Amino acid sequence: MKNFILPITAVIFSFFSCQDSQNVALDSPIKETQVARGGQETVVDEVSTPDIVKLAASNADLSTLVEAVKAANLATSLSNAGPFTVFAPLNSAFDKLPKETLTSLMKPENSDQLNDILAHHTYVGVIRFDQLKDGQNLGMVDGNSITIKMVNGEPTINGNVNIVASVPAANGIVHVVDTVILPE
Repeated sequence: MKNFILPITAVIFSFFSCQDSQNVALDSPIKETQVARGGQETVVDEVSTPDIVKLAASNADLSTLVEAVKAANLATSLSNAGPFTVFAPLNSAFDKLPKETLTSLMKPENSDQLNDILAHHTYVGVIRFDQLKDGQNLGMVDGNSITIKMVNGEPTINGNVNIVASVPAANGIVHVVDTVILPE
């Protein structure tokens, strides 16, 4: 029986793999697979906890960060399983940068520099707000470190970047910050 099933399966597979995708019915699983291409960040799932990219994209106050993540081609990376801790600057944090600096960073020819800055906001692993301790050093994806410093009983990044919110994501956690963290 096994010897009979294998050749039949091969014939069926060959038949479907040789078909022109333009002639496949819209309700065919083959067509659905072709339409769903585009990376993990394009998957539509309105039931599960969103990943970091979808979480940021759903918040208008993080729209500049989302644009930067796309410009640096990091959307797929930050949509992966992780886990990641991302210190996500608010739009108002980006507004503190000189306008020409932000405009320049968003250009395709500067994507490597933008990538480095965004990598300085990303830690591999999950560190919840209550786990941030005074003097703690975190090695960021860019190879540099940030230091947690307690100011008025609250954890800050390098003593001058405040965490204004913390939101869990499917692949980590997002700590929303009020300043862009530049590598030293």
